[in-house]
Amino acid sequence: MVPALGLRNKSLLRLADISDEQMLGLVDFAIALKARKRAGEHLQNPLLKGRNICLVFQKSSTRTRCATVVAVRDEGGNAEYLGQSDIHFGKKESVKDSARVLGRLFDGILFRGFAHSIVEELAENAGVPVWNGLTDEWHPTQILADLQTIKEHFGILKGLKLAFVGDGRNNVCNSLMIGCAKAGIDVVDVCPPELSPDPAVLAMAEAAAARHGSTVSVSHDPAAGVRGANILYTDVWVSMGEEAVFQERLQLLRPFQVNMDLVRATGNLDSGRVMFLHCLPAFHDNSTDVSKTTGALEVTDDVFEAPFSKVFDEAENRMHTIKAMILSSLA
Repeated sequence: MVPALGLRNKSLLRLADISDEQMLGLVDFAIALKARKRAGEHLQNPLLKGRNICLVFQKSSTRTRCATVVAVRDEGGNAEYLGQSDIHFGKKESVKDSARVLGRLFDGILFRGFAHSIVEELAENAGVPVWNGLTDEWHPTQILADLQTIKEHFGILKGLKLAFVGDGRNNVCNSLMIGCAKAGIDVVDVCPPELSPDPAVLAMAEAAAARHGSTVSVSHDPAAGVRGANILYTDVWVSMGEEAVFQERLQLLRPFQVNMDLVRATGNLDSGRVMFLHCLPAFHDNSTDVSKTTGALEVTDDVFEAPFSKVFDEAENRMHTIKAMILSSLA
């Protein structure tokens, strides 16, 4: 059942650290695992029986935490959650020492936190696979789910065009540029100049795109940037830890809101060759403490609730792709 992807006993910290074939193999494996779950086959032959997975979370989470716990339990394993108040990184115990303790007790560790250097230090010292559930720089598990959702909807990846609209240098956009480039998807980072991607990340994505004859570009004009896009993708305008710049970000990003005018600007709405994705949570109406006074922020409610919005397929697929990643390392 588990394909030979060459990832056994390996960590996954960035999509750039695995081959294009391994990344695409994980996507296809996740699609197969989704069918296996719906058929109930995982109940008959659990693939993680006796395995123990540790979730180390400095940042709060809905999708990453629940997706990982369900993925592990689906396959007969056990998942233990350690939140910010349960770990001592850099306070009472070094990351290195914590890694060596957890590695003696668990078969794998999924980390979600701030500095990418922490997940690197965990992987270096734990002696078991470590998976990045999000750091300030990268979010590989999210993009695996995005690619699965795109492939399920369009049947292909290579040759499509994706426009990320918003904060063009956050962890989701960084990983999305790399993942799309490795899949042969043309990607445009549509953002204000002040939130342009790191040149090193852009160069990495361009190198991956060159292998597939696809393109990676940056546009500061929303309507021009999304032209021809099959996938419109956005994220919250203020990431965790950046709350102090909330008002500044609103001023910068208001022109980059994904609304129906922007969807029409793709030129693909009438043909049905467009979809909307968001890693969630989304401020698409006034039903949250944040948006009750501001109204919709990065995406309007009519786009979020449209038939071409696949955000909840995408959210479900977090579980299938995380399961594929863990099984490829351990089974």
